[in-house]
Amino acid sequence: MSHTVLFELGCEELPPKTLKILRDALQQEVTARLQAAGLTHGRIEAYAAPRRLALLIHNLASRQADRVDEKRGPAAVAGFDAEGKPTKALEGFMRGAGITVDQLSRIDTPKGEWLVYRQTIAGQAMTTLLPEILQEALNALPIAKRMRSAASRTEFVRPVQWVVLMQEDEVIPATIQDLPSGNQTRGHRFHAPEQITLAHARDYVSTLEKAYVLADFDARQSRIVHQTEQLADAIHARALMPAALLDEVTALVEWPVALRARFEPRFLHVPQEALISTMQDNQKYFCLVNAEGKLQPYFITISNIESQDPEQIIAGNEKVVRPRLTDAEFFFKQDQKQPLAARQARLENQVFQAQLGTLWDKSQRIANLAAEIATLIQSDAALARDAGLLAKCDLATEMVGEFPELQGIAGSYYARAENKPEELATALREQYLPRFSGDELPKTKTGMALALADRLDTLVGIFGINQPPTGSKDPFSLRRAAIGILRILIENHLAIPLDELLALAITGYGTTLKNTEKTLQDTREFLQGRYRAMYEDQGIAVDTIQAVQALNPASPLDFDRRLKAVQHFRELPEASALAAANKRVGNILAKESVSEGELNPALFEGEEERALAEKLTTLQAQAAPLLANQQYTPALTAMASLREPIDLFFNRVMVMADDPVVRENRLRLLNRLRTLFLSVADIGLLQG
Repeated sequence: MSHTVLFELGCEELPPKTLKILRDALQQEVTARLQAAGLTHGRIEAYAAPRRLALLIHNLASRQADRVDEKRGPAAVAGFDAEGKPTKALEGFMRGAGITVDQLSRIDTPKGEWLVYRQTIAGQAMTTLLPEILQEALNALPIAKRMRSAASRTEFVRPVQWVVLMQEDEVIPATIQDLPSGNQTRGHRFHAPEQITLAHARDYVSTLEKAYVLADFDARQSRIVHQTEQLADAIHARALMPAALLDEVTALVEWPVALRARFEPRFLHVPQEALISTMQDNQKYFCLVNAEGKLQPYFITISNIESQDPEQIIAGNEKVVRPRLTDAEFFFKQDQKQPLAARQARLENQVFQAQLGTLWDKSQRIANLAAEIATLIQSDAALARDAGLLAKCDLATEMVGEFPELQGIAGSYYARAENKPEELATALREQYLPRFSGDELPKTKTGMALALADRLDTLVGIFGINQPPTGSKDPFSLRRAAIGILRILIENHLAIPLDELLALAITGYGTTLKNTEKTLQDTREFLQGRYRAMYEDQGIAVDTIQAVQALNPASPLDFDRRLKAVQHFRELPEASALAAANKRVGNILAKESVSEGELNPALFEGEEERALAEKLTTLQAQAAPLLANQQYTPALTAMASLREPIDLFFNRVMVMADDPVVRENRLRLLNRLRTLFLSVADIGLLQG
């Protein structure tokens, strides 16, 4: 027999940023423990609202299945003596198991007949097992800081106020979190504050909905999205609903009611990023933008009550947000009373890193390095230098002091207000791109130069003072910076060798970095080590990455082109056989030294050698211009035609011939083959 079981844990308001995580973790922990206990069940529905976590378990078995416990004793020949009486070994086994001879069975094994004791153990009732399973699951939830409430010895993320545990229409007696289980839940704190008796476990969702609680997190979120989009559509706008903010707002309300409010249009002259930031972070509002992404003088707030006079709630929120926006406006106006460059003096008093100087020292290094990079990418070196000198100035502004996430963004606004060149203003914003995996990249060449210079300066500086990332510790975000460097170079098609960039960055430190050779080597290895993390995130196989890494291409762009060629190659039907052949050739050549010299066709003893040599000669001529232009995909595709002559060669030719001259000639032929493939990647590392 199976049952519908309801479990609800009622609490004070749960942390909104982790409510969804707690819901999912509770479902996973209970599912795993039911499986471990051998209690079969159907689907488990998980619910989460500000004051509750709940599970509805369908078709839960009423008890565990009976199981047979088998204990193996001694071998039959060793269990009885010549008179058929139990030996001391068997007596010891029976004494330990608490049984007599007539309870023994015999089984046949490859090693002969053995004596065993089989005992049928009745399964325990679900109602007996479930309370402990639930308590263990609650104890295992990912809660950073637990608290006790009143005299209770149990801990949880918030004080627990009630527990519901029901099987169909009956209460399962239990004590969970020091509270007795029951069938009474609670509705909305204001709309339905009285206790509610649940008639049946399956009535949970519908009963709470009548009490103004949408227990289903996803359903509640869908209602928020629908209501918000309706209000936005009514004024031809689009609501900004970042996933994290949407989850947090969903976790704050039991009965969502979206309301549209407005703020004075005069605030729109303030950088919209500042307005959006304060409304999202501090007030949990959804901001509205037009089709071009320009902020509109409206916002949407999600109320937790269905008010008879919603205008009062709207007016209250408009009153609350006004001082926030006024602060942002004040900071913006104050900052513009002096030019960006005037803040360079303040940067002289702000430490970048104790051994690497101040932020002004860093700004000067960035400016010089950005100018060097701009020259390499055929951009305006003077403009890049000017951008570098202003790059960190907005860190000393009131706006960034209040809204740290606006670094770079604020600087770009102030640069435009000073009528600086548009590319310079844009570059100040772009210097921090990409900020995270998959983020956009700088689009202007000055922005590319500045973004590269900033990251390279930090990278070589921190490695130069021997403070590389260790384990999970990466205070300067060097891993993210390294991937940013690679992405900028690859996706913007900048064919600059890493060593050239690193050397320029190291030179910028003058005599500050003591062991420049080690710094260059360490930073190079660190950057090259990021290839695997970056490309694995794109779903590329590890052996494909390793095949290219074996050659250590000088520039990330060259690495990327080779990688794409290998990816294409391994999809060809010839790839597996050629990879195996390359591995075989590599193994042979690793054991045998090959002297310099040309192939001698006169030493070929069969058509297979001659055919392979002629095919190699043809392909070398065909591949040379392709390789010179880094057109690795067509080059490697052409090499796939070597499969048949290679197979025939290995099937019919003995490489290690007795005649040393013939053997040396054949090794030279294989060396030519190996060299041709290595002009793109080490194909022998592919696993098939």
